[in-house]
Amino acid sequence: MPRIMKLHRYIDRDLQMTPIDFQVTRSKVEVTFYNEEEARKYTSNTRMIEIQSQLSERAIELLALPEDTSCFILDVGCGSGLSGECLTEQGHFWVGLDISPHMLAVANEREVEGDLLLGDMGEGLPFKPGTFDGVISISALQWLCNADKKYHHPPKRLLKFFSTLYACMARGSRAVFQLYPENSSQLELITQQSMRAGFTGGLVVDYPNSTKAKKMFLCLFAGGQAQQLPQGLGTEASETSQTRATFTSKRERMKNARGKSLKKSRDWILEKKERRRRQGKEVRPDTKYTGRKRKANF
Repeated sequence: MPRIMKLHRYIDRDLQMTPIDFQVTRSKVEVTFYNEEEARKYTSNTRMIEIQSQLSERAIELLALPEDTSCFILDVGCGSGLSGECLTEQGHFWVGLDISPHMLAVANEREVEGDLLLGDMGEGLPFKPGTFDGVISISALQWLCNADKKYHHPPKRLLKFFSTLYACMARGSRAVFQLYPENSSQLELITQQSMRAGFTGGLVVDYPNSTKAKKMFLCLFAGGQAQQLPQGLGTEASETSQTRATFTSKRERMKNARGKSLKKSRDWILEKKERRRRQGKEVRPDTKYTGRKRKANF
């Protein structure tokens, strides 16, 4: 079956996104990020290929897919198909989505096994409910925090992406995003919008004490039974609480709250410390002295 005809089986007809046809749809997406020259350089760089493969293999490991089973995976920001090749090597089927027609053209020339889709993930995903057994993304999610167009609103684009992603994932499946946030504010925005869409999960940090080897993976769970967040590489068991930021559905917790905590109160301080832990920052442990009132004079 031709690639385009096969991919149409999984696409929701009500959404405006179509499988890429390299003779017709190259001009459909204005923001390409990579031109033709940069796309070819990226794919021919041996160092880049090695890094991309390592990150992809780690992301697949965090998906915790059933052994000896071929799964259907979505690769968000697939580029030229380097991460998809890792999925193929492990016996999985995959669909790749990217905003750059030049990167997808290189992937098509390389004859990757996955199906390719041209589109902007910030406008939502066009797939039918429960389509995918898992989702990976390498170095792409942080781009949604940028406003590349005047009409781009990062919080809305993130929520649109996560909401449609949640819908097209099988219940109990995982989505793993390797990302490079510019600052803690971007990371908090991403996690907040993913929680609003219904996801649970948290941040897994590999080698948190290393400048070069440190890598962040946002591991999200799409419903189903409660799942335990994986441990980051290069961490001791006693340090797990400091290197993994976990979160649950904040909407349910805040719904039962009776107003906001007073500023500088003990509850306010505890909430601030918990928020910093979710961002992956080191925070002193809570004690009975946390937020205590001190006398004006010693």
